[in-house]
Formats: sequence, C-alpha cells, structure tokens
Amino acid sequence: MAALEESFYDKVYEVTRKIPFGKVTSYGAIAEFLGRKGSARMVGYAMNNAGNHPDVPAHRVVNRNGLLTGKHHFSPPDLMNQLLENEGIKIENDKIINFKEVFWKPGE
Repeated sequence: MAALEESFYDKVYEVTRKIPFGKVTSYGAIAEFLGRKGSARMVGYAMNNAGNHPDVPAHRVVNRNGLLTGKHHFSPPDLMNQLLENEGIKIENDKIINFKEVFWKPGE
C-alpha cells in the first residue's frame, strides 16, 4: 500500500471513530470532510480493511442512500445489521429506515 493511501486510511479511521453511537455516516460524507470529494470508493476500501482495527466502528458507514453495501465484509454478513440494530437503528431489506434522522455529518 502506498504511503499516501495509508495516510488517507488513517484519516478515514480517525473520522469513523468519531461517529456517535446510534448514528451512521456515508462513504461520501467522510471523503468530502477529508477534502477528497469524489473519493467515496477509497473510503470504502479503507472500511474493507477496518477489520485490522477493532476500534473502528466500520458498521456505522453506509452508502449515500442508507444501504448496507459493506455488509459482505463482515463475518457473518448479517453482523453489520445486528450491530446497527443493537444501537437502535431500524433496518429493512439491508436499508436504514430512518436514515435522515440517524445520519451524522462529519464536522458537525
């Protein structure tokens, strides 16, 4: 991994650690906060590697529509859903129902 990517990943993890319990954010919101608008996919790659960082609540990062697109990186795959529901977030068909109410924008 290039040093630039590693540094970016570290910044992504730092922001992710700040997501409050019972809240979620999106890949794009993190990318935009870090000054890398349009790099949502890179944030996703960082989340894919978050398993190496148990203190990073990767389950709180979803796509811009509230879909649990990263769930297949959890073992078992329904773990992401369970973790979010344990925080009071309502999910149906892999989508957060009250997405606007539980959305956290980094920096606010």
